[in-house]
Amino acid sequence: MQKLYYGGTVLPMTGEGNYAEALLTEGDKILAVGDCRTLKEMAEEPEEIDLAGACLMPAFIDPHSHFSQLASGLAQADFTGVTSVEEMRERINRYMQEKSVKEGECIIAHGYDNNRFPDGKNPSLSQIDTLVEKNPLIIMHKSGHMGLLNSLALRMAGITPESTAPEGGRIGKENGRLTGYLEENAFIEVLRKAPLIKREGMTAAYEAAQQKYASYGIATVQEGVLAAQLFPLYKDLFASGRLKLDLVGYLEPSSYEAAKETFPESLGRYHQHFKIGGVKIYLDGSPQGRTAWMREPYEGESDYRGYGTMTDEAVTAVMDKVAEEGVQLLAHCNGDAAAAQMIRCLRACEEKYPEMKNLRSVMIHAQLLGRDQIPKMIPLGLMPSFFVAHVYHWGDVHLKNFGPERAENISAAKTALEAGLPFTFHQDSPVIEPDMLETVWCAVNRRTLEGRTLGENQRISAYDALKAVTVNAAYQYFEEDRKGTLEPGKQADLVILSADPLKVPAEEIREIRVLKTVKSGEVLYSAE
Repeated sequence: MQKLYYGGTVLPMTGEGNYAEALLTEGDKILAVGDCRTLKEMAEEPEEIDLAGACLMPAFIDPHSHFSQLASGLAQADFTGVTSVEEMRERINRYMQEKSVKEGECIIAHGYDNNRFPDGKNPSLSQIDTLVEKNPLIIMHKSGHMGLLNSLALRMAGITPESTAPEGGRIGKENGRLTGYLEENAFIEVLRKAPLIKREGMTAAYEAAQQKYASYGIATVQEGVLAAQLFPLYKDLFASGRLKLDLVGYLEPSSYEAAKETFPESLGRYHQHFKIGGVKIYLDGSPQGRTAWMREPYEGESDYRGYGTMTDEAVTAVMDKVAEEGVQLLAHCNGDAAAAQMIRCLRACEEKYPEMKNLRSVMIHAQLLGRDQIPKMIPLGLMPSFFVAHVYHWGDVHLKNFGPERAENISAAKTALEAGLPFTFHQDSPVIEPDMLETVWCAVNRRTLEGRTLGENQRISAYDALKAVTVNAAYQYFEEDRKGTLEPGKQADLVILSADPLKVPAEEIREIRVLKTVKSGEVLYSAE
């Protein structure tokens, strides 16, 4: 069945200033892009779709998020935006009533951010214990890199005042007593053992997560850390036939071999809309949580610089394995010291495996990536995926943590652009909503939550920001021949917007609404 889209703006993303009048598709492919009369003459009894003045462009591509975490979060207590212990208590009580939580059942809450509290401090263990009396409670920080546990959860995890934190992590203690706070690898160890995801009902949760992504115009999504414990859930999802978006998974190093055996059809290619993209590692933590690994101390500190989570030897071992397998590496790096480690180890790996530079390794987040480090990435084939929406959501916090000069250059997109280094933008969902238009707005305006302009020198054009979530994102996934632009032969992955992001005033970009999202010719979301 052919479909002819006309009567609005067609933005093919094939070059700045390029527009078309109409788009013709057949099934899951684009047949032609051009003037309306020519396409009508070549079409064969198409379904005619009048855009009514709306803007049609390539569907957005998510360069980094956590699909399963977003899905499971729909069934967890939501602490997003809480600003007091009292508000946390209200949320947890409402959650327990709505979900009929039984005594002794572990409760997971997400979205908490201590930076939203008036004093910026975490609640004490005694305060956490007042939230719920008879259930273990695990509260995940919005960054995903730290969290709070009540006494029952600490007991469940086997953590005592005598416990030693793993390397690259911290167990909060004051005067020899636990505070309930865990950081980085110490918190991750707890999450690995906690009942974060229940198999029952997850297929429906995955479907709801897909709808959320699609409602923001996204047709390709990522599983940023595909752990072995998720494999059974994925099998259920495939068996149900409900996966409609393209999903790219990145394995923990320890899970890669098992994934090759479990999903052999998905190695480097889509099978049932899923493909294995490569491996993901973490080199540091969170800038707003003050665990990002920095070359210079945090503002107000004499020596504290955060810390890394892997040794050079461990990083190099993973890189060597990735090079041997011929798959892509994603590395979480927020601080410039973590970025230095990534660059240092990748250079050593490429001396042994020159083909590694063709695997398009990605530095995820790259928040405090130094401007001096950007030229060093180009010969390594290393590209950053910036979490540029940090400018809005935590820019004011970064000013306090890093001072003006470093904070103004978080997500240094303009520097990368001028250096000729391709980059993408992401939201790290569920850290924030997968709102691509808000992200584009952030890159163009560089406005903080409190209304400051942070990094005027790093602002980029709306077109270059859109490229980061279409053209460049397709390139990041080695899918530039199939996605990212509206051209004949490419997939009919489309988004229809209420206005053209290149024509509205810059400050109004995030007010644009997604009207429809089309994946391979099928409408997956409609605002109607």
